[in-house]
Order: sequence, then structure tokens, then C-alpha cells
Amino acid sequence: PVTSDRFHNCVTSHLIFCVLCVCNFNDQEKMGPKDMYLILYNAFCCAGWAIVLMMAVTTVISGEGSLWESLASVYSTEGLATFLTYSQSAALLEILHAAVGLVRSPVVVTALQVGSRIAALWAVNESEDAQNQWGAGVMIISWALVEVFRYMFYAFAIVTGDSTKKTPYFLFWARYSLFAVLYPTGITGELTVFFKAAADESVGGLLGGAVAFVYGWLLPAIYFVGSPGMIMNMVGNRKSAFKKRFARPPPPPRGISFPIDNTEKGTRGSTPVNKEILASAVGAVNPEKAEAIRKAKGYRFTYTKHLIGLVEEQCKSPENALKIAQAGLDKAYEIFEFVAPDGSAVSLKEAMAAKNTEKFETGLVKGEGTAKAGGLEIPYKGEILKGDALKAQVKKWVDYGTIEPTAGEAIIGCVDNPKWCELSDRYFVLLGAGSAMGPLHVLLALGANVIAIDLDRPFIWKRLIGLAKKSTGTMTFPLKKPQAGLSDEDLYDNAGCNLFTHTPMIRDWLMDLYKGKSFTVGSYAYLNGALHVQVSLAMDAITKDLSEKRKGTSLAYLCTPTDLHLVPEEVYKASNENYDLFNSKPLCTIMRLLSNGKLLKKNMRKPVAGEGGDFYLVNGVSVAQGPNYILAKRLQHWRAIIARSKGCIVSTNIAPATSTASVVQNRTFAWAYEGMPYFTPYEIFAPETSNAVMTAILFSDINDAKSVGNPKNKLSNPNQLFSYGSFHGGNWRCAYMVDSIGETSVLLYFSRIAGPYVAVVGVAGAAVAAKVLGYV
Repeated sequence: PVTSDRFHNCVTSHLIFCVLCVCNFNDQEKMGPKDMYLILYNAFCCAGWAIVLMMAVTTVISGEGSLWESLASVYSTEGLATFLTYSQSAALLEILHAAVGLVRSPVVVTALQVGSRIAALWAVNESEDAQNQWGAGVMIISWALVEVFRYMFYAFAIVTGDSTKKTPYFLFWARYSLFAVLYPTGITGELTVFFKAAADESVGGLLGGAVAFVYGWLLPAIYFVGSPGMIMNMVGNRKSAFKKRFARPPPPPRGISFPIDNTEKGTRGSTPVNKEILASAVGAVNPEKAEAIRKAKGYRFTYTKHLIGLVEEQCKSPENALKIAQAGLDKAYEIFEFVAPDGSAVSLKEAMAAKNTEKFETGLVKGEGTAKAGGLEIPYKGEILKGDALKAQVKKWVDYGTIEPTAGEAIIGCVDNPKWCELSDRYFVLLGAGSAMGPLHVLLALGANVIAIDLDRPFIWKRLIGLAKKSTGTMTFPLKKPQAGLSDEDLYDNAGCNLFTHTPMIRDWLMDLYKGKSFTVGSYAYLNGALHVQVSLAMDAITKDLSEKRKGTSLAYLCTPTDLHLVPEEVYKASNENYDLFNSKPLCTIMRLLSNGKLLKKNMRKPVAGEGGDFYLVNGVSVAQGPNYILAKRLQHWRAIIARSKGCIVSTNIAPATSTASVVQNRTFAWAYEGMPYFTPYEIFAPETSNAVMTAILFSDINDAKSVGNPKNKLSNPNQLFSYGSFHGGNWRCAYMVDSIGETSVLLYFSRIAGPYVAVVGVAGAAVAAKVLGYV
């Protein structure tokens, strides 16, 4: 038994730990009341669970019977029930912490996790049958082992200011490893408690047998569905945490870099830059909105409303749209740095204006492939579509609402004008040539002259040059050494460049290359997180000068459906019709009720009045993508409308959700993609299909004089450039915002593939439960 002296000593030791934590923290920086409170909370919870663990383990070790008998006597240990109840009940505060923002945990998930523990706690406290069986001991010990290390880990994370690299390794390892054993044992123990409590007439008979149903059927069913996801989520968290813990320190900044936002720590945060660029952009026409952005708190989760405010300001007039775009780009060039190899830095604007003495050599590879019959071909679901078959499929997509009529017209235009696909005299600059969504394969297959810009990595160029040699096209690329005399391996070693660090050199090389030839410059490079902003700005610095200083240059972009776009009125009406249709479906009604309206939100916003009439907006932004992703795409939007206003042909069309390797390697996205087609008219496309259809629309834009990409065709607002030629995959006409259908899509996927297995397991589980409950 735990005496009062032992309890006093244990609590005293943890209080000393708290004081040491506070002192250590104050050595680093001033600690606020929130941090002091959380350290004390975690320390006291750790102390409570440590006492529970000590009492439980002592009982098991000192037990005279079998292990199962010792585990069955754990709960009856003198004083344990009291400490267990207080320690676990204290976790209710974690729901409050999440709700008021003290910690960055999702409120619903926290409530479900704590709620399941409270349900088990109540059952074991009220039912003697549940108390006196081995499962109760397993549950209590599993809980205590998890919580001692969890709370200690949290306390140290606050003290050190870094939960990944600075917490003691043993605590870090225990936090992210013990769950592999303790979650299954804890769940097993909880289920035995549920079944015993349900069969105990003194508990299960309460509320007319409703308690027996909850503990004997409902909670086990919830555990069956939710436990694998919870464990796999911890597996993912472990993988991510260990990756961060042992990640190499980032190299010193070189080339285009975020500015230093903390001179003492030397950090280069992206959030202040995001806010300032967006604020400067909208501030060109509305200073009040700019100030609201600068003062915004929790910007990572609130940036969408500020983006909406910016686009609404652009809708008011063409002048507003262009002013905002130019102000945003100007601020980006002013605020971003270009860091030289020696560490010195100037603004990107200054770096691009400076003269460069270093120059790239030029490499050229000519294809050795055999020319095929001309004409557009689209690979789709194992078939190659062309001619009338392709036209028929395009009509199906348009009729279903998966693509817009203008996108269908562009693709059919390529079928009817085969000369658009004769590319032997066309030159395409691909910034990010190896991108999964880029048109490289299609262009080479049609004999185009590709000017490839990609990283200077031998394995990349071995692949790219290999593709070029097998094609009927040509590939031109920057080299560090003259091509003459280089072996194939030397060619791979010296090919390529870095968009971040070689930005001015790439621009200069392209300006002097194939003079007199017209270039179509496509921005296809993509990177994760803040790097996406940097690479987008690098591509912009190149395309800006090419579009303004090199005659005959046209620009090409691929837009994402997960952004904020102006759409035609017919899209607005179609989406609202789908909204009315799906809202009558039981599944959608249930999901909206259970989520309190957070899931399955209406896709279309109210029209925005401006010069030229009402404008219709679809908010396809996925908050999880983060403000860096949106800023990177916004930089491209801004350049597109500015370049078009200056007489440049611009092809910038919405590409569909595509099952690229980088996307589907995230299991959650892969699951959601499988379930999304339930929400008509969604369709998820394979990369080869997306590449082909988007390239076809590109060909239409640069050849068809009636295309909206041609600046001679008037638009009511520059942002309507993104309203046409959209192959959005159903995103625009869907009833619900894409950011609100993910959870339901995953549920639909699992319900479809797991149906037969659930039925079998359900029957087996019912038989076991009936046996335990004494019905058979």
C-alpha cells in the first residue's frame, strides 16, 4: 500500500522537478503564465500516473498467485482507485486546453480520446465484475505507462522549446514507441472492462438496459472502427518525429531566400513574409484590409478569409485587379533576399538587375526515335483515345460536369486542327522539366524542341536525356562545361542548374538562346512548404524578363483546383443544384449533423458585384495546404494577369486532381481520392491523362486566336482568365467545398472495401459478445 509519507515524497519530487523546469526556462527566455500552468499541469499528471503505476506494478510483482490473478487484483490495491480516478479525470482539462487554444490539438479528437477513457473509468469504478478480472489490471498498467512518459515528454517539450530535438532521447523514444505495445494492450483491457460491465446487472441494467447496449455493443463497435486509425496515426507521427529528430541541419541559405525574421536566432520564418506580401497587395486598394492581415493571429488557419478579401477587391474593377497583382509582386521582389555563396545578400530585385559574369554553356540532344502518325492522343483508363473516340469522351466529361465546355472545345480544337500538334518548329521552355504534371512526354512525342531546366543532379539528367534520345524531338539544356568531348556520364554530371541559386544566370542564358525563335515558357516546378514559394518566385523572375524583353514569348501555367477562382455563372448554378440534391441524401445529412456543419460546406459563395457585373467565386482552398502553397500559386496568378495586360499570350488553366506519386504516397489523400467520385461530378485522373489533356488545352491557347489567353480578347475582369478552359475534375460543380469532403470520402472508401470483412467480423463479434454477456 502507498502510505501518506510515500505519496508526500513522490509529490515533493515532482514539485522540485517543476521548479527546476521553471528556472531552466527562465534562463532561456521569459516564461508566460500559459507555459507555467502547462508545465505544472503536466508535472502533476505525471506524478499521479507514476503513483498509479508504482502501486499496480508492486501488486503484480508481490502477487502470490498466477500472473492473471495478480492482474485481476490490481484495481483492489489500497488507494489505487482514488489516484486512478483523479489522474484520469484530470485529462478532461485537455479538452478545455484544446478548445481555448492553450495547445494545438483538435478539440473533437481530444474529446473522443478522453471520453473513451472516462467511459472505461466509470465502468471499472462501478462494476465489481469489471474490477476483478485480468483485463482491468492490463488496462490500468497500460494507461499508466503511456501517461507517465507522455506527460513528462510534454513538460520537457515546453521547457526546452523543442519537442523534437531537445527533449531527452529516452523520453522522445518512449513517447513515440511504447504505443506499439501499450495501445493494443490498453484497448484489449478496456474491451474486457466494457463486456464485464455490460454483463453486470448492477451496471448493465441501468437505464432500462441502455448501459448494457452502450458497453456491450456500441463502444466495442466504435473501437473496432476507430482503433486501427488511431494506431496508424501514431505510426505516422512516429515516422515524422524521428525524421525531424535525425534530420541533417539545413544548409546555409543560398540564392532566393526568406529574409531573417529573428536576428538573435537567425531564423527565416515564412509567415511574416506571407502576411506582408498579401497585405501589401491588398493595401494598394484597401489599407484597412491590409492592416487586418498584418494584425491577424493564427494566420496558418485563418489565411483563407484574407485571400477571399483580396480576390473580392480584385473583382471591383480591372484596375484593382492589376494594382493588387503588381503590388504583391513588387513586395515579394523587395522582401526576398538573394544570398551569394559568400553569405552576402541583396534583395531579389537588385540581384536580377545586376550584371552577371558567369555564363552557362549549351547542351543539345536530338531524338533518334521514329516519327508516329500525327494528331492528338489521350491515354485514358488503359486506352489511347483519338479522333472521334476522343471527341465522344470529351462530350461525356462536359455533360457530366467534370470539365468546363471551354476546356472541351479546346481539346476538340486540337483534334480538328492537327497542325497544332506539329511541333518541329516550336520551342517550349520547361521550368521544372521533370515535373510529374509537366508536358515533357507529350512534347517530345510530338517532336517539339524542349528547353529543359531542372536540378543539376546526374540521375535526373540521365532520365531526361534518355527520354529525349528515344523521342522525335530535341532537348536543349544548360551545361557547366562545353558539350564537345563529354562522355554520357560527364554530360549527366554537368547538365542542369538550380532555379534558386542560378536565377539570374538562367534568365541570361534563355535571353540569348535561339534568338529570333518564339518561346512558350512553362512554370512547372513544385516543392513542398516554404520552398514552393521560393521556386515560384524564381520562375517568376525568369518569366518576367522573358515575357517583357523577348519578343514572341508566351507563358504557360498549371493552376490547381484547390484555390480561389472566378467561375462562369453556369457553374454557380450547377453547383447549387448539386447542393440541393446532395443535401437530401441521408449520408450527407448525418455527416453535417455529426460535424456541427464543419463537414460538407456549400461550395459556392455569394456573387461579388464589380465593374462588368456580378462575379462568381468558388473557394477550393484546402486549409491544410497552408499559406505557403496559396502564396506560391498567387504569385503565378498575379504574373499571368499582368503579362496578359502587357500583350503576352498566357495559357493558365485549372488541372484536375491527379493521382501523382507525391500525392498518393500520403495514405489519407489516397483514401480520399478513392471516395471523392461519390460527390458528382468528381473524377480523379491518372498523371498521363492529366498531362495529355492539359497540354492539348495549352496548344489551343497558343494557336487559337479566340482563346481567352490571347490578350486581344476582352475580359470584364483580368481574373476571368482563370474562368475558362478549366479541366477541374468536378471540383467547381461539386455541391461541397473540397476542404469539407475529405473525411466523408475516406469513410466512403473504407465502407466500400471493408464491407464484406465488416460483415464477417461483425457476426463473429456478435457471437463472442453474446457468449460473454451470457445470452448463449
